[in-house]
Amino acid sequence: MSKDSKLMHYTGGCLCGAVRFEAEMDLSEPVSRCNCSICTKVGGTQAYPKPSAFRITAGAEHLGEFRKGSSPNFRSFCKHCGIHCFSAGFVEELGGEFRSVNIQCLDDIDPGELKVVYWDGRHDNWEAGTRDRPWPIRS
Repeated sequence: MSKDSKLMHYTGGCLCGAVRFEAEMDLSEPVSRCNCSICTKVGGTQAYPKPSAFRITAGAEHLGEFRKGSSPNFRSFCKHCGIHCFSAGFVEELGGEFRSVNIQCLDDIDPGELKVVYWDGRHDNWEAGTRDRPWPIRS
């Protein structure tokens, strides 16, 4: 993280309030969307706090977990309202171990005010990095 970082404390949770979390992140940096099959269905926009800067503060017992196949990556969702709150796992191109927060679940954040960049996860094109417009679903 650069010395100009605007690291701030954010809180968030699911729709019904059973799950709550907090994270320190710099939302002046772009948030991201991905076109992989899961991200396309969920429709979330993600921010990536360091794993050590993310904490579940309430309702861990109300969380379910979804993994696709044997992937080390998973999505956590509230078992009551079904809202996808955050993800975790390991993707080398993202720096290894990661946490990813669905910014739609953050308190008092207007997603329309954030810069969004796009990944081509559907084609495992991580090496291409992000770009300013969505990658195609079909190749």
